[in-house]
Amino acid sequence: MKILFVCTGNICRSPTAEGVARRWLAMSGLEGQVAVDSAGIQGYHSGEAPDPRSQTAALRRGYDLSRLRARKVQPKDFVEFDLLLAMDREHFEYLRDRAPEGCRHKVRMFMSYARESRRDDVPDPYYGDARDFEKAFKLVDSAAMGVVERIRQGRF
Repeated sequence: MKILFVCTGNICRSPTAEGVARRWLAMSGLEGQVAVDSAGIQGYHSGEAPDPRSQTAALRRGYDLSRLRARKVQPKDFVEFDLLLAMDREHFEYLRDRAPEGCRHKVRMFMSYARESRRDDVPDPYYGDARDFEKAFKLVDSAAMGVVERIRQGRF
């Protein structure tokens, strides 16, 4: 199984989701069975490491995002990935509009997997402060845990 986490520039929310999901998958014994990646709907940060504020929020909890690099969603992603998880409604619409016939069902809202939140989206912390990055991390952690839990139950 392959999962792609998608946000705007692939430097805040989606790389955080990728890093957190990797850890949850490893702790659940699914590391070799499920591959994760992240991408953005825009390519203006391609090749860059995650935002330092995202890295700081992650490092506080023992997650190292420093090796991740931003990239833009590619047409082949719709075929290669089993799930494309959007961080907000704009990303969801973008992905659904571009998904080839037979792939639209793969596009879902990331927060629909969260156990402890009634939010539909992970707010973009980019223009905020450290508290916004902490809040985004907590939402991502809850939803990533939910994704892994659903995979373990065989109902993704």
